[in-house]
Amino acid sequence: MSLRVIVVDDEPDRAVLVREALEAEGFTVVGVFPTGAGLMTKVPELQADVIIVDIDSPDRDTLEDMRRVTFEQRRPVVMFAQDGKPETIRAAVEAGVAAYVVDGLKAERVKPVVDVAVARFAQFQGLRTELHKAKSSLAERKLVEKAKGILMQRRQCSEEEAYKLMRKMAMDQKARLVDIANRIIEAADLLG
Repeated sequence: MSLRVIVVDDEPDRAVLVREALEAEGFTVVGVFPTGAGLMTKVPELQADVIIVDIDSPDRDTLEDMRRVTFEQRRPVVMFAQDGKPETIRAAVEAGVAAYVVDGLKAERVKPVVDVAVARFAQFQGLRTELHKAKSSLAERKLVEKAKGILMQRRQCSEEEAYKLMRKMAMDQKARLVDIANRIIEAADLLG
């Protein structure tokens, strides 16, 4: 399946060459735009899979656009640039750019670089999802532990008895354990 690509390039003549190089490598170029052209609306509208930026040196606004595309639109960004300064590369990586290639875009490097960037982006997204799940699970466990503590104190029962009571309430009310925990904590806060 051909990846749908948006090209961001401020130089129209160079953008034509980039488009031709991408299409020769089997990519489907769905749009070519200069920086600051409202990329956030164009990505979902054109159903782009990847964004390729060909730029001499990314400025703060371009990097912010790339950050939003990466984190809000969840699309990989590949940046071909002339600027090889460590601080520029660091800023691009912090903005979520999946690949930053110095010395501009060369036709023979496009496909392998994009393939690696897409694979790394997918891996990164998987890690973000796992991290989010782990944080949510930890937060839920903390709520359950807090609710158990409240029940243990108020009912003068063991931790195991408090847990069984919460689990029974959850089954009886067809609710998740964390929802019961939240209700217990809210009631305890109301009653003081």
